[in-house]
Amino acid sequence: MAGTVPMTSVQTSAQASPATTEAAWVKWLLIAAAGLAMLWLIVLPLLIVLTEALKKGWDVYVVALADPDALSALKLTLIVALVTVPLTTVFGIAAAWAITKFKFRGKGALITLIDLPFAVSPVIGGLIFVLVFGANGWFGPWLSDHDIKIIYAVPGIILATLFVTFPFVARELIPLMEDQGTQEEEAAVTLGARGWHVFTRVTLPNIKWGLLYGMILCNARAMGEFGAVSVVSGHIRGQTNTLPLHVEILYNEYQFSASFAVASLLLLLALVTLLFKSWLSWKNAH
Repeated sequence: MAGTVPMTSVQTSAQASPATTEAAWVKWLLIAAAGLAMLWLIVLPLLIVLTEALKKGWDVYVVALADPDALSALKLTLIVALVTVPLTTVFGIAAAWAITKFKFRGKGALITLIDLPFAVSPVIGGLIFVLVFGANGWFGPWLSDHDIKIIYAVPGIILATLFVTFPFVARELIPLMEDQGTQEEEAAVTLGARGWHVFTRVTLPNIKWGLLYGMILCNARAMGEFGAVSVVSGHIRGQTNTLPLHVEILYNEYQFSASFAVASLLLLLALVTLLFKSWLSWKNAH
């Protein structure tokens, strides 16, 4: 065609060249730096936890995990996670759907509120619930008159955990659903589908992997939360101690082997969560 300039070999090689042209030693230097950082900040602390947990032998390790207070802490941790994750999931789906599929006033304010727990210290979040539901809080006298316990009880722990975990599912879904747009939902509505059918047949299949990722992250945070739960729990052994709080108590009492043994249980739960997330990533890729 007249006026067309043929592509030269220089242009072809330029298009085929990699995005970066740094020397090989730069690449390996960055890889080594990242590897050392991972080794120092993640791998080494985990090895120390496992080593200290088994330092006095397997029998001491098993006794520490079989202790009634440790079992109670494990039970409470699992209960809090089982309650928190579904509630956070429902909120995350509703918030993400509203933000990405509809136009309304106050959308920016809603997004800001969702991000608030990321900006506020968990300790401050726990203190807020104490000021609202504590004995001297806004609703404290009324709760006391009706014999309802929230602070220093399981409901307070669940509320504090909800505060720190509820952004995870929403923040995982919002970018995904924004990228997908609304074309498929609009097409389904045009064909006669209604709200629930649109969600279950169109929206949910498109977001299932992101939803599972958000739930996994939420579960990991719920089981490992310390700051907010520490404020509202009261540290009552056998009643309001989760696993992280029980680890702190044992360590402060110089029961180092027992504290590391319980910490290794938390580590095991975290590894199971990580392996499940990795499996989901592999499943999604294939």
